[in-house]
Amino acid sequence: MKLHIESKNIDFQQIVENSLNSIWIVGQEGKILYYNKACLELFKLSFPQDAESKTIWQFLHPDYHDKSKVRLKRILVNQEVVESMELKTMKSNGEIVDVEVMSVPLLIENQIFAQVTMQNITNRKSAEKLLNNREKLASLGQIAAGIAHEVKNPLTSVKGFLQLLKESHPHPYITIMEDELGRALNTLQNLLHVSKPDLLDEPLIPIDLCKELASLITLFQERLYTVEVEMDLRDSEKRIVGKRNLFQRAFFNLIKNALEAIEGKGKIRIEHFYEDEWIHIKIIDSGVGIPKEKIKMLGTPFFTSKCDGTGRSNPSIYNDS
Repeated sequence: MKLHIESKNIDFQQIVENSLNSIWIVGQEGKILYYNKACLELFKLSFPQDAESKTIWQFLHPDYHDKSKVRLKRILVNQEVVESMELKTMKSNGEIVDVEVMSVPLLIENQIFAQVTMQNITNRKSAEKLLNNREKLASLGQIAAGIAHEVKNPLTSVKGFLQLLKESHPHPYITIMEDELGRALNTLQNLLHVSKPDLLDEPLIPIDLCKELASLITLFQERLYTVEVEMDLRDSEKRIVGKRNLFQRAFFNLIKNALEAIEGKGKIRIEHFYEDEWIHIKIIDSGVGIPKEKIKMLGTPFFTSKCDGTGRSNPSIYNDS
């Protein structure tokens, strides 16, 4: 059956034939009487003859046959405009395609047929699935971060008291306990980092860097028994606009590096001040420092002088004075 629709000088057949949506004209028993170019492309049919004498059941996933038969009857018998529906169809090669279907009754030569318009929504469904998975992972990450935080705090206190006990009553077992606790705390800290959602998707918000720096220091309590921290946070009323977790990660890494550069006892000084329309942050440690020949390599991705490091560069951060 050929679809032929004209109104004065307007050739509606060309509009239907060249529509971006796939269109079927369906008769009794689901027989396909007409199909446009988009329909052939959707189901990977090489020639129009490939679709002749076929029924819609050959293209619909079996899970949707019963429901589709009821809908087709409502259209052909009751002449109803049925609600849109999402279902799965199958290409000639067996590949599954998600489509959104809209079906209406169509009167041609005193006969009622079903005009079925299909829109390929496979990409949209894939994006929705990824989004749902991401939301689930983010929820799991928040739970993991909460557990890690609750476990980390008491372990940090235990490690601190072990250090005090070691100074007054040295014993080899205490050193072993310290080492094992250190590994546990490092594992928890890594868990806290990886459990965060994608930091690059964060919104830009006003950030109080003084508050963030003060809170970050509490994460390193196990080192504060041997390392003195001096905070000089001026111009605390100044704010920047940026991505909070990105800044937290950047400053966490800087403080962590400063502590790792100190062997035994030492001192770290953290400064915050506003000058020349810029907020300045300085983190100064009494550690071994960086050799001159390696300073020029700072910021180079995957460059590190640590035997167990990766040298991963920090994500880009945004600021506004």
